[in-house]
Amino acid sequence: MVLLSLRSTLILLLIFGQLLFPVYSLPLQAQEKAAESSSKATIEKKADKPAGVLGVATYYAKRYNGKKTSSGHRYNPQELTAAHSTLPLGSKVKVVNLSNNKAVVVTVNDRCRKRRNPFIDLSRAAAKQLGFLGKGHTRVRIIPLDEKSS
Repeated sequence: MVLLSLRSTLILLLIFGQLLFPVYSLPLQAQEKAAESSSKATIEKKADKPAGVLGVATYYAKRYNGKKTSSGHRYNPQELTAAHSTLPLGSKVKVVNLSNNKAVVVTVNDRCRKRRNPFIDLSRAAAKQLGFLGKGHTRVRIIPLDEKSS
């Protein structure tokens, strides 16, 4: 019998090991199904995402009753109005309270100072309808409405 070198012995062991213990890989069909299901989940997540932006809402202090707003109208706490830093004056906005899912449609008729996070300042009537009058502020979803849907 011929003496084998160490290198050839290792190569023979590797070949016999591969024959005795083959390495199995997952079939491509399983990978395609997994990719397809993950893409469906991504599409469903995008479809479930509600419109608008998350932000904070507060309401006007009593000292602003009867004062002129940026649009020229006088502030009336009984009307459903709001102040926003970027939305056009006169536009309609749906505001949804995230803690109780109550919603109200208000008209933007005033400006407030720009902030880092989305922010809206509501009239007292709007705050009462949303259920946070007396609490000061709440987390809301601010949804600008088209003129057709208002």
